[in-house]
Amino acid sequence: MNGLATSAAMPPAPRPPWAMLALLLALASLVLASFLSLSLDWEALFTAEAIASAAEFLRSFAPPEMALEFLRRIAVGIAETLSISALGTGIAALLGGMLALPASGRFGVLLRLATRMLLNVLRSVPELVWAAIWLIAAGLGPFAGTLALAAHTTGVLGRLFADALENLPPQAEATLRINGAGPIAAFFYATLPQAAPQMISYVLYRWENNIRVATILGVVGAGGLGQMLKYHLSLFQMQQAASVIIAMLLLVALVDAASFWLRKALA
Repeated sequence: MNGLATSAAMPPAPRPPWAMLALLLALASLVLASFLSLSLDWEALFTAEAIASAAEFLRSFAPPEMALEFLRRIAVGIAETLSISALGTGIAALLGGMLALPASGRFGVLLRLATRMLLNVLRSVPELVWAAIWLIAAGLGPFAGTLALAAHTTGVLGRLFADALENLPPQAEATLRINGAGPIAAFFYATLPQAAPQMISYVLYRWENNIRVATILGVVGAGGLGQMLKYHLSLFQMQQAASVIIAMLLLVALVDAASFWLRKALA
């Protein structure tokens, strides 16, 4: 009897999420159509000639260049890449925070729409395109790479900050306003402390991504390890290029670990 009573008290089984199933089916169909529409020659990829050519190319990277003078140059490139990513992310965090206030609707609907449109434009343009624009304006070097990262990341962080502010429960700030606090004081004492951990986490995550992007921007002349890699590959100096690639991998791994530790400490 107890088993029957428990069975009768159970809620009805949930209905199948037909909308989600339809969406997954549409995405699977899109992926299948993409494979069928592209002329992919999979057989040529696994021929004996292709495998031998790839093996010969990989053998040309060994052994990596370990001369002391060259390692000093790599250290300079690492410092330059770190500086580009850190400064670009820092500028973007500052500008994104300023644009997030109107983008979250605190100054009216019209300013919200205009600011969000600006953020959309900034983050819709890829970093490589921004780098090409700033290379024309500022010339070759890390300054153009820093500005390219700052422009794109401002759009990303500004949108994330605005969403974080907009989605916060308004009760804490409203309570301070009811008790006589001004709008600025209520924002800094109620809203910002709630949003700050999430916003800092966004900044750290974007800095982690910008380390990788900074190495790519160097390929188009924006400084750092990427510029060194392009130089040595263009001269077919594969052993030197191998040392630069290893430095990139180590740098990304260290930054990933540091970012993870900082986000965990904040959480």
